[in-house]
Amino acid sequence: MTEREHDHDWSVVESVAEYETGWYTGGYDLVEQPDGSTKKYYWAALPPAVVVVALAGDEIVFVDQYRPAIGEQCLELPAGIVEDGESASMAAARELREETGFDPAGVSILEDFWVATGVLRHRRAIAFAEGLEPVDRNLDDNEFLTVTSIPVDEALAVARSEPANDATIEGLLLAREAGLL
Repeated sequence: MTEREHDHDWSVVESVAEYETGWYTGGYDLVEQPDGSTKKYYWAALPPAVVVVALAGDEIVFVDQYRPAIGEQCLELPAGIVEDGESASMAAARELREETGFDPAGVSILEDFWVATGVLRHRRAIAFAEGLEPVDRNLDDNEFLTVTSIPVDEALAVARSEPANDATIEGLLLAREAGLL
């Protein structure tokens, strides 16, 4: 894919962080548009995250947890934040161990991309993990989840059931496209 050029610089006149939380920063950029006018483009900046497609035999490892943001119990792939100093693959292995109690023999990154580019400054990596060995879990103090496995041939249908989760569907589709499932 070639880099595309645009005929306007879209210069940022001002960038303002209006609020910060322990989870994200929110603000806006005042941007000069192609017609010379300016407009505030609002954003929320989150740390990078990783989602793990973990293959255990002919099953995919899922976590079942309540998501207060949507008020729903969700069956999802394990996921978490990439901490400072970690690569996405290191974070994937750590999150998988912490949340599910499985230590992977191998982790590979299937994709790394921007999420919801109209409003978020957030990158997500999708990792594939295999060669799982049981270890002790180490849940964060806000993680109340159970671990379950779904047969590979049922995983996508389960992921598409309400409440469907974008990262889980993306992870399964990318792993299938790569010939891993």
